[in-house]
Amino acid sequence: MEKTKRVIPVLILLGLIANFTFATEELLAGGSGVTYDGRSLIIDGRRELLFSGSIHYPRSTPEMWPDLLNKARQGGLNAISTYVFWNIHEPTPGQYNFEGSCDLAKFIKLVQKNGMYAILRIGPFIQAEWNHGGLPFWLREVDGITFRTNNDQFKFHMERFVKKVIDVMKEEKLFASQGGPIILAQIENEYNNIAEAFKEEGMKYIQWAGNMALKLNVGVPWVMCKQKEAPGAVIPTCNGRNCGDTFAPIHPTKPALWTENWTAQYRVFGDPPSQRSAEDLAYSVARFFSKNGTLTNYYMYHGGTNFGRTGAAFVMTRYYDEAPLDEFGMQKEPKWGHLRDLHHAIRLCRKGLLWGVSSYQVLGKGLEARVYEKTDEKLCVAFLTNTNAKIDGSVKFRGTDYFLPRHSVSILPDCKTVVYNTQRVNAQHNSRTFHLTKQSQDNNVWEMHQEPVPRYREASIKTQEPLELFNMTKDNTDYMWYSTSFKLDDEDLPMRRDIRPVLQISNLGHVMHAFVNGIYVGTGHGTKIEKSFVFQKPMDLKSGANHISLFNLMVGLPDSGPYMEKRMAGVHTVAIQGLNTGTLDLTKNGWGHEVGLAGEKQKLYNEEGIKSVNWQKSQPNMPVTWYKRYFDAPDGSDPVALDLSSMGKGMAWINGNSIGRYWISYKSPLGKPSQSVYHVPRSFLKPKNNLLVVFEEHGGKAEDIIIVAVKRDNICTFVSEYHSAQTKSWSRQDGRIQITADDLNPKATLNCPDKKTINKIVFASFGNPMGMCGNFITGNCHTPSALPLIEKLCLGKRSCTIPVTSTDYVADVNCPDTTNTLAVQAKCSNRKTKNAK
Repeated sequence: MEKTKRVIPVLILLGLIANFTFATEELLAGGSGVTYDGRSLIIDGRRELLFSGSIHYPRSTPEMWPDLLNKARQGGLNAISTYVFWNIHEPTPGQYNFEGSCDLAKFIKLVQKNGMYAILRIGPFIQAEWNHGGLPFWLREVDGITFRTNNDQFKFHMERFVKKVIDVMKEEKLFASQGGPIILAQIENEYNNIAEAFKEEGMKYIQWAGNMALKLNVGVPWVMCKQKEAPGAVIPTCNGRNCGDTFAPIHPTKPALWTENWTAQYRVFGDPPSQRSAEDLAYSVARFFSKNGTLTNYYMYHGGTNFGRTGAAFVMTRYYDEAPLDEFGMQKEPKWGHLRDLHHAIRLCRKGLLWGVSSYQVLGKGLEARVYEKTDEKLCVAFLTNTNAKIDGSVKFRGTDYFLPRHSVSILPDCKTVVYNTQRVNAQHNSRTFHLTKQSQDNNVWEMHQEPVPRYREASIKTQEPLELFNMTKDNTDYMWYSTSFKLDDEDLPMRRDIRPVLQISNLGHVMHAFVNGIYVGTGHGTKIEKSFVFQKPMDLKSGANHISLFNLMVGLPDSGPYMEKRMAGVHTVAIQGLNTGTLDLTKNGWGHEVGLAGEKQKLYNEEGIKSVNWQKSQPNMPVTWYKRYFDAPDGSDPVALDLSSMGKGMAWINGNSIGRYWISYKSPLGKPSQSVYHVPRSFLKPKNNLLVVFEEHGGKAEDIIIVAVKRDNICTFVSEYHSAQTKSWSRQDGRIQITADDLNPKATLNCPDKKTINKIVFASFGNPMGMCGNFITGNCHTPSALPLIEKLCLGKRSCTIPVTSTDYVADVNCPDTTNTLAVQAKCSNRKTKNAK
């Protein structure tokens, strides 16, 4: 039973925060570059509220960049953040690559072209779930090196790369001090996570890194994220989900900046789905800005794809697919739209947040008001917050009653009018679907070529014991074969039929496929949490020579933690149990090593390479096998993907471009693969005869691979009569809030993707509908008139606006269970579909 709470108005004035310079906004005009104080960044003499989103240039293609940045701007962002990826820019010492998908300057220029600022997170250690945390592998081979501590060798190479990036940016005049868009730069990354390991030497390193960065004279502030103490003028920033409640800047002269607001949770192979609701994300941002925050950066705004071998250990190929823009660059609703509306609502509060005097008022248990006022201009901004996770609340604020849903913030840019509540979503919803394309079945003819299973006598590298995997592969390949041979006599073998020898292997990671006398006997693998594993499988041995071949591989290099340069993987010990003569230890039996695949060296993933071997008719469930087919590009402009549900584990290429690692056979605790659909950028495709090559490690059925079109054509709305009007109903002019709409009644909107229109209303109900987009059901207060009205308003249009009041639907307001809510699901399609055969 809900309990009535007595409102306890307790006004606590916080006053001016130390070292602020507040006289008037005009006093800051006419500046250049970027400075800061304890309130905010100051860009060209003007204070700014910054809504930033992380988009990583190598996790999409250059052809995708313009659309991604345009959608980010339409989503209300005014800044884009990106890491700088050392290992793609300096793959070998002193040799740099800033072209193609590595063209950082081009990406930053596009950010500026879209009217947004840029945040350059140089690191150069970045973690980012990126291979080796962005550090090039060759660093491991520098004599005497220890990463990320007071180590001369590491500091030398780190400083050289940082200076190179700065030089590239300066040459293109991309820093704000040069008229460019870059307003912040970052040195190092989340060092607090490893500071304890290096103690005093780590603190010396952090001081050195900060001072080194400051001496580069870039004309914009430097930040260190997740750093308690940052050297000198470097700004410490927050990373996490709830920085409004977990972060309090130590230095009153440095602003509160949030460099990573996690829009979901990155996922690794073996993980179940992970989500973060639009409502919770919006709450965290509103909370942060209500408590003196002035910059938030969504990590990620578009996650994209770990193409090739760029993902860190066990990290999935799909990255942050739950971001406002999904892996394919499509708007994930309502997250994208709800945040867009939030940004507009907070901008309505701009002058108060940046120039007002803040105060705090307790309104009840878990209920509060945070207010910013400029009394000389009669300016007032309020954030009313209900921090209770499960209990709705009501408050009286300045003589007016307000309802506050659980875990929500209401934004009042004039201390009177609620223009936005984080728990009430006006934005539309959508759902993503995958559609079989005609081209998937046309000419679905596959051929295969089997990778040879090497034996010890054929190995190019031989040692007494198995060698460590990372130091052998050197990040040039995931794969290495280990092989050994041994002889048995008849009396060594078990005499009983119910006893078979067992192959037992201690492995440091990550994955291993075992072959005995050329026959596949099984697979073992570690996890993100525990990379090492023990493999135990029965096998058949024979009298005479026997051959063991172990196909070992990594799933990305480590990306975090201290002493990354000392991590190891690969075969550790090998033994055979169950012989009449006891356990046979083969660890020091003499081992052969073959780095990489024969097919990799022959480049069997491109047109020239496939000519170097003979191909035969495809067969299913063949281990270590290359498969190929040709297909035409699907019609239309929808994103394209491969459904690899029929396969096991391996890699895939389109016209020589790797779309990344796939791993279907590793199931999550829910019994399904973490990822079964893999993005194929349209820029990888030709109109006709696209070469698809798949390397399968332990068995699958290539004929059942499906080429799909990706759509978000199912759009929905779920809005009640109690929602605020859409935030675009208000604007800020001359510091005052103005109504721009004809009325302030709540409304629902439906918008189809470009070049598509609404061709069907699948569901419509006003009253008390329930469910989610794609699964709505009517309640007992359903109003039948909703469907014909919405069909009249929306069919045949790309977008439509729908009223949300009981009178519009002649609803029974006396129905005891009514929530006065409208739910609609519509189907979009290409405009030409109506007349298509």
